[in-house]
Amino acid sequence: MLQVLSKEFSSFLNSLIAYLVIGAFLTVIGLFMWFFPETSVLEYGYADMDTLFSMGPYVFIFLIPAITMRSFAEERKAGTLELLMTKPLRDWDIILGKYLAGFALVLVSLLPTVLYYISVYKLGNPPGNLDTAGIAGSYIGLALLGAVFCAAGILASSITPNQIVAFILAAFLCFVLFSGFDSLATLDVWSANTLVIRQFGILYHYESLSKGLIDSRDLVYFGSVIFLLLSITKLVIGSRQW
Repeated sequence: MLQVLSKEFSSFLNSLIAYLVIGAFLTVIGLFMWFFPETSVLEYGYADMDTLFSMGPYVFIFLIPAITMRSFAEERKAGTLELLMTKPLRDWDIILGKYLAGFALVLVSLLPTVLYYISVYKLGNPPGNLDTAGIAGSYIGLALLGAVFCAAGILASSITPNQIVAFILAAFLCFVLFSGFDSLATLDVWSANTLVIRQFGILYHYESLSKGLIDSRDLVYFGSVIFLLLSITKLVIGSRQW
């Protein structure tokens, strides 16, 4: 697994993908946080980082599929997937290696946003007047959200050899997982079970973590969704060897 992880992560760094993704993420979030009047921290009158954590998931919906779309699709198109399968590696080694490489790139893209935190910290009156617990929980939630989106992207890439199709499928799957259940819960038909339906979606658990409360139920939820998506990927990859 570590060999696949190292190879995949190195391929990201040796191409424009990593730098485009990180640059695009920081640029978009930076514009929303500091320049656009409707969402700018400078226009709020108080210091917080809600813009990052409210806009970040929607930026991830497009950027993470761009990272993962080539994971298996490119291998299949180039005919190297079969060669990879002949090596002394289990399917899980290959899947986890590719998955962790994508997730590592997501974490790297989040790391520079610490500068935003420092800036907002200094802008507080008095300096440091921030909900640090809430911000820490939101960072954990955003990282876990990125982990789920990476798993969804890996699954989409395993289904088709076309990277564009993999990107569209992954973006759609990420959107449905994030806000689809909340949209479904708003229908009058489900009025008696609104909360139950919302709990199946990521947004409910993401908002819970954003309050600074690290609930084991939220962590179990994210872990379960990641495991389910990667398990389906395992079935897809395994079926192609029959």
